[in-house]
Amino acid sequence: MADDKQLTTLNGVQRAAVLLMAIGSDKAAEVLKHMSPKEVQSIGAAMANMQNIHRDAMVRVMDEFIEKVGNQTAMGVGSDEYIRQMMINALGEDKAKGMIDRILVGKNAKGLETLKWMDPRSIAEIIRLEHPQIIAIVLSYLEPDQAANVVSLLPERARPDIMMRVAALEGIPPAALNELNTIMEKQFSGSSNNVAQSTMGGYKTAANIINFMDSSLGTSIMNAIQEHDNEMSDGIQELMFVFDNLIDVDDRGIQALLREVSSDNLTLALKAADEKIKEKILKNMSKRAAEMLKEDMEARGPVKLSDVEAAQKEILTVARRLADAGEIVLGGGGEEFV
Repeated sequence: MADDKQLTTLNGVQRAAVLLMAIGSDKAAEVLKHMSPKEVQSIGAAMANMQNIHRDAMVRVMDEFIEKVGNQTAMGVGSDEYIRQMMINALGEDKAKGMIDRILVGKNAKGLETLKWMDPRSIAEIIRLEHPQIIAIVLSYLEPDQAANVVSLLPERARPDIMMRVAALEGIPPAALNELNTIMEKQFSGSSNNVAQSTMGGYKTAANIINFMDSSLGTSIMNAIQEHDNEMSDGIQELMFVFDNLIDVDDRGIQALLREVSSDNLTLALKAADEKIKEKILKNMSKRAAEMLKEDMEARGPVKLSDVEAAQKEILTVARRLADAGEIVLGGGGEEFV
């Protein structure tokens, strides 16, 4: 029954990693080509951390995605060389190196798209001297969690103004976006590539970015925005989704979420959660699973608040992904929080 327990501890990203490692590097590379930088990074990290996957657990993971599975099990689990070769096959030498080493991918990416393959510190260094409006546009283009990390590395005094500009954006004309893309191209010595009209920016984008910030940073920025524009502050606040808001997700949605998160993250996230949230989670688990979770929480002892917040953000990331896919609805029945 060891494989049963192992299977239940794997989250969605880890199961995807197992599947890709099972089908071989060439086929996995073809799949990875259709994923975003953030998705490739998440799956690559899961592969690197994978250890001792039981054969039966692997087959059961594969059965969840395809109807029939062969008996091939030579996965090379945990192999750095396997991961390196797969990334190179999928992304090319430069992108693979950038993903593994967390540095700029460079040659195969275009303008603004290149930024998505960079670590937050490098992005901050590139844009920190640009006009706040340009910084706001760049942040709107990035993934929310990536943008949140970039904001934390920008000068403190500039953060509220930049986030207000993000919230005030109402889409970017193609000409303006192409011009910014050209500026980024010059930074990376790449070739020009047209960028389609974008509706990025606005209250929702600002809310998503702030959701991924440390609580102290997010609170300070929201307070500063409220001092300057109360209506904007209220608009952003209404679109923010935090861990306590999971209480408004229906039972079906909670059950779908629980299937996608690891037991370790759940245990950590609930350590500082409201009692109502804990009850909501526990009642949507089997009796045995709920008892195991309670035991794990008691056995873990004191934990750092920063670790708890990180685990909660991981779970919220999964929740937003499921909401994007239409599998769950976030919030209490109002507009969708994505």
